[in-house]
Amino acid sequence: NFEVPKASPAPSPGDPAKQVRVRVSLSEDALAAVSPGDTVFIFARAVSGPPMPLAAARHQVGELPLELTLDDSMAMMPQMKISAFDEVSVSAKISRSGSADASPDDRSSGIIRVQLPMTDVVELVIR
Repeated sequence: NFEVPKASPAPSPGDPAKQVRVRVSLSEDALAAVSPGDTVFIFARAVSGPPMPLAAARHQVGELPLELTLDDSMAMMPQMKISAFDEVSVSAKISRSGSADASPDDRSSGIIRVQLPMTDVVELVIR
């Protein structure tokens, strides 16, 4: 179990070549099944590496749609930063319990692989 910091939706400073901009939204089905106070987690993980996220953000369903930048300032461990990798996977999920740990009640987006550097915005739709 790990604690995910609440991130600012504003773009973060850092190496623009080694960050991922994401836009998180809900499908119609998900919108009907979740509450505004449910927790949304957005993760960037190494494609080849440990399962612990390199960067993570925590928000609430009521803030969606949301655009933010995942970068080194959101590192879960100081020695494991997004800027150290050339390829990451990004995903988002809604947790009713507020826990980042997986649960059968979670609603998730797909997992999208991203080559760094990347300037496009990655669209994550939670279903």
